[in-house]
Amino acid sequence: MKDFCVIGSGIAGSVIANLLSKKYSVEIFDKARGPGGRASNRRYKDNQSFDHGLQYISPKSSEFEKFILNLKKKQVVKEWLGNHIDFTLQTKKSIKYIGSKGNNDICKYLIKKIKANYLSEVTKIEFRANFWVVTLNDKKEVYFKKIILTCPFPQFKKLSFMYLDKKILNLDPKMIPNITVMVAYKNYKQIPVSTIKFDDQIIGWAANENTKKRFKSKLSFWTLQASEKYSKSIINLYKNNKKKYELEILKNFENLIGFKSNKVVTANIHGWKYAYSSQPSANLKSLWISDLNLGVCGDWLLGSKAEDAWFSANSLYKEIKKNPLI
Repeated sequence: MKDFCVIGSGIAGSVIANLLSKKYSVEIFDKARGPGGRASNRRYKDNQSFDHGLQYISPKSSEFEKFILNLKKKQVVKEWLGNHIDFTLQTKKSIKYIGSKGNNDICKYLIKKIKANYLSEVTKIEFRANFWVVTLNDKKEVYFKKIILTCPFPQFKKLSFMYLDKKILNLDPKMIPNITVMVAYKNYKQIPVSTIKFDDQIIGWAANENTKKRFKSKLSFWTLQASEKYSKSIINLYKNNKKKYELEILKNFENLIGFKSNKVVTANIHGWKYAYSSQPSANLKSLWISDLNLGVCGDWLLGSKAEDAWFSANSLYKEIKKNPLI
């Protein structure tokens, strides 16, 4: 029986799994096809891809900046150069870091020596005396001494509600959805713009994937992120009519920047129902219930950024170290 089960391989899951693996045996389970969580990278062909969740990292604290600069030295991340345009006039200029090959590179690097199971959704967890029974989507049961949940609050609450007190159950982080369209156009010259932040009802943000200099292509690759208002309005609808909403977003992009929908080579819409939280949760950085050997960390506890996920995971590790016995 291994020491720790970590549910989720996003930034929080990868950081806590990496820290724990230096002393304990750890195994990861994730319902996605690969690591990264909302730092996922969607491959189109060869090394051509889209970052359709987390777009970049701009450290705000010296501690997190040190962590990122260390990854830069190891060529896990690099700076995203170019023109970053903000029509809302709200974004402060900052250094933007991205994964060298994809924004899930950080997670890949941190858990490269840890066993990770993908397409393995955890459907139930049960505490039995002194160990956890973890049930997967294929009905298989696996056993661990301790368990760490790094999923968004609604999923965390659904899995573990019977083990939580009212203070935790009554937390109300404002989870915000996000709709993304990944699109590639033919017959357009590359334009010297890396990102555009729009003041628009439908599209909030657009990233020119070609400017990340991960690949060379005659196609023009863009990741379009819908506005918060628009994402909220269709998050529960888009799966039943993907082409309709995909085309609506592309038509709006056409109006904003001039790219024609009839020049689309590939397009794919994706929705994150719990993309990020808009506010911290009751001043909790993480949660460790020692008598149950149950831990929780994630960006939703502190904010909406990858940096928040990193701080939450480090906070949880410090709490676990106070109770070192397995």
